[in-house]
Amino acid sequence: MADRPPCRCLLRQADPDLEKIVADYVSSLPEDARVPDAEYRRRLALCESCPRLADGMCMDCGCYVEARAAKAALKCPALPPRWERYAGE
Repeated sequence: MADRPPCRCLLRQADPDLEKIVADYVSSLPEDARVPDAEYRRRLALCESCPRLADGMCMDCGCYVEARAAKAALKCPALPPRWERYAGE
């Protein structure tokens, strides 16, 4: 990956091998520690549209967004946070 500029993409486009490792980690989380699948997909869609995404990593905090988005206790580190639900949603 060093010979190309970072892409604004999730791990499935950036590094499929690392995507598998992160997916295995996410699936190993206790169910009560994970967000529901629909919320996970919503968070990832917001991450994909974020200018601070590079090669599956958040440039604000350095996490792999697929791992962070799966955890119920974590929030988006951007200011303002991109995952926040707004009134009327």
